[in-house]
Amino acid sequence: MISTLFLALAAGSWASSGSWVVQHDYTPDIFFNMFDFYDGQDPTNGFVQYVDSATANSSSLTEVTSENQIYIGVDHTSTSTSGRSSVRLNSTASYSSGLVILDLEHFPGGICGTWPAFWMFGPDWPTHGEIDILEGVNTQSANQMTLHTANGCQISETHGAMAGTVSSTDCYAYADGNEGCAVHDDSTSTYSGFNANKGGVFATQVDPVNQVIQIWFFNRSSIPADIAAGKPTMESWGMPRAHFGGCDVQSHFSDLTIVFDNTFCGDWAGNSWSSDDSCASKADSCDDFVANNPAAFKDAYWLINSLKVYQWGTANSTSTNSTTNSTGNYTSSYARARNARPVRLS
Repeated sequence: MISTLFLALAAGSWASSGSWVVQHDYTPDIFFNMFDFYDGQDPTNGFVQYVDSATANSSSLTEVTSENQIYIGVDHTSTSTSGRSSVRLNSTASYSSGLVILDLEHFPGGICGTWPAFWMFGPDWPTHGEIDILEGVNTQSANQMTLHTANGCQISETHGAMAGTVSSTDCYAYADGNEGCAVHDDSTSTYSGFNANKGGVFATQVDPVNQVIQIWFFNRSSIPADIAAGKPTMESWGMPRAHFGGCDVQSHFSDLTIVFDNTFCGDWAGNSWSSDDSCASKADSCDDFVANNPAAFKDAYWLINSLKVYQWGTANSTSTNSTTNSTGNYTSSYARARNARPVRLS
C-alpha cells in the first residue's frame, strides 16, 4: 500500500496531462558525441590520468562493440607511477527534471582500488546539487545512493517508502566531511553481484513538482515491460531502492549533467583501503596496488546497452536528441565546480 502511494505521488499532477516522452536517446552511433571527455586533474585526488577523446579512442578505452553496446574501460596492460589511464564523461545536455533510465550490463565495481560512479551534478557545485546513482569503492558489497547539496536540504526517513536504508539525512556537502544524505542498498545485486547477473536497469526520477528524487533498480530478469518497450509508466515498478523526500528539490537541483567515471584510490577508495581486509592484504597502499597490477583492472569497464532521458509531456513537447540544454564549456565549468569538493568520509 505504501509503495503504491508513493508512486502515485511521484506522478502527481502530471498523471492526467501526458506521459513520459523521450527527450534524449543516447544511441550507440552518437553516444560519445553527446559527452565531453574530461582530461584534467581528478578533483577527488585519485590515482588516475583521465584521457581525451582521441587518446581514449586510439587506446581502445572507448568503443561501440559489435553487439552495439557502449564500452568504457581503463588501461589494464601498463604499470604506471602517475596514475592509471581512465575515462570520465560528462553529458553536453543538462536536466532539471525528468526520468533517466540506464540499461547497464557491466560496471567497473568490486575490484580493489576502483571507485566507479554513475551520477549527475549541476554547475557551481554544490549549489545545483549532485545525485550519486551507482557508486562504491573497492570490494563494497552493495550500492550507495547519495545526494550532495548546498545548505538547507535534509531528507526524511520515511519508513516503507524505499528498499534501502538511510544512513545520513543532512545533504549539505560541507557537513560531516561531505557524507551527504545517503541510502545504502541492502541487495548485493546492485554492486558485488551486478556483473554476474548481467546487470540490469537503473531508473532515476528528478521531480521538482512533488519535491522528490527516487532511484529504482531492476535485475536483468525483472525489467518492467514498459521500460523494455521504451514507454515507461512507473505503475508496476514497486518500491524504489532510494526515496529522497523532505528536501526542496526545485531549489537544490538544477542543470544536472550525466557523468560516467572510474577513478582509483583517492579520497574514498584510498582512504578506506586499510579497512578493506581483502584489498589491504594485496599491497601496503591503494596507489601501490593500482600502479603495479594492471591485469587486475581488465574487468574495470562499463558496458552500456542504452541510456535514455524522458520528460513528462506530450509527444510533441520534447525533441529527441536535441541540444537545447547544452552546458557549454564543460571542462572549465566542471573543474571550477568540482575542485571545491571536500574530502568524502564514506
